[in-house]
Amino acid sequence: MEKFMYLFRGGDNHAYNAKDSESAKKNMQAWMTWMGGLQQKGILVSGEPLQPTGKQVNGTKKLVTDGPFVEAKEMVSGFLIINAKDINEAVEISKGCPIFVENGMLEVRPVQKMEM
Repeated sequence: MEKFMYLFRGGDNHAYNAKDSESAKKNMQAWMTWMGGLQQKGILVSGEPLQPTGKQVNGTKKLVTDGPFVEAKEMVSGFLIINAKDINEAVEISKGCPIFVENGMLEVRPVQKMEM
């Protein structure tokens, strides 16, 4: 098995606004159900939602700025790390994600193994 990272972008509802409306609550429940299923199957390694605020540290001078300041649909709102036999299986697993109901995006990236 290999590890893959799902990076979530966009969507109308997120963990930080999960209590704002009935649709947001239903969406959060769909996420919990989906992730629980992945966990039961031994697919889910880890994952967390991200707050919409933060800091960026840039360049050789390590300039610190508030951020991220990108279009909402492009901001990474969370991640999961999953186990799959290859990227094609990781993509198939991703198709059950509730982010698509919210018209969001999911990027599938292989986790590179580091040799020490």
